[in-house]
Amino acid sequence: MVRMKHTAEQQGSALSVPIRDAATVIMIRNRLSQPQVLMGKRGARAAFMPSKFVFPGGAVDAGDALVPMAGCVGAVCESRLAEAASAAQVHALQAAAVREVWEESGLLLGAPGAWGGQVPTDWAEFSARNHLPCTRNFRYVFRAITPLGAPRRFDARFFLVDAAAVVGDPDDFSRASDELSQLQWIDLEQACGLDLPLITEVVLGGVADIITLEGPPEHVPCFRDNDEQLELIRRRAGR
Repeated sequence: MVRMKHTAEQQGSALSVPIRDAATVIMIRNRLSQPQVLMGKRGARAAFMPSKFVFPGGAVDAGDALVPMAGCVGAVCESRLAEAASAAQVHALQAAAVREVWEESGLLLGAPGAWGGQVPTDWAEFSARNHLPCTRNFRYVFRAITPLGAPRRFDARFFLVDAAAVVGDPDDFSRASDELSQLQWIDLEQACGLDLPLITEVVLGGVADIITLEGPPEHVPCFRDNDEQLELIRRRAGR
C-alpha cells in the first residue's frame, strides 16, 4: 500500500474540519447463544460513509445536554467518559445515543417519566411516548476519532446495550426515519461480510470478545488513524 504525503495546504484543510462529539450504539440480542447486532445501510448520497452498513449513531445536538434522563451509565463508564469530556458532554453523549437509536431505528430506550419545560425539537416524538431516555444498561466500550482527510470528523463513543432494554418490540422499525435502510438484526459472524467502514469492522471484532461480560470491559480502546492496530487491519483489507 502506498501512503500519499499531504501537502501543507491539504493538511491545513483537513485540520480545519471540526471534530464533533458523536454517539454510536451497538445493540445486541441473544448474546449468550447466537449473538445478533442491529445494523442499517447509509444512503448512497450521504456525505459520511455512503452506502455502508453501520450501527445507529450520529453527532451530539446542542439540546442533548439539556434533556432529562431517567437513568445514566454506571460509575465506571461515567468516569471513563469523563476522562475526555466535561460533565455536560458526558450527559449529552448518553442522550444523543438514545436519540439516534430512536431516530434511525424507531426503537425506544427509556423509562416512563414526564418531561418538564420546553422539549427540544429533535426530542418531540420521543417525549410524546411519555418516556425519558435511559442509559442505565449501557456500557461504554469503544472510542474512535475520524482520521484526517474525511469530509466530516467525529469523536465517537460507542455504547453496548442489550436489546432487552428496548421498550416494545425490538423488531418494529415502523417509526424509523429514512437515515438508514435495510435495518436488520444480523448474526454477529455474518455482519463482518457486509460492506462496512473499517472502524466498524474493528469494533465488531472487539464486541465478540466482550458480549458475555456482565459489567464494563477492562479498558476502552481508542482508535485513531495512526493506531498500529488499525494500520494492520487496513493492510490486510487492502485499503
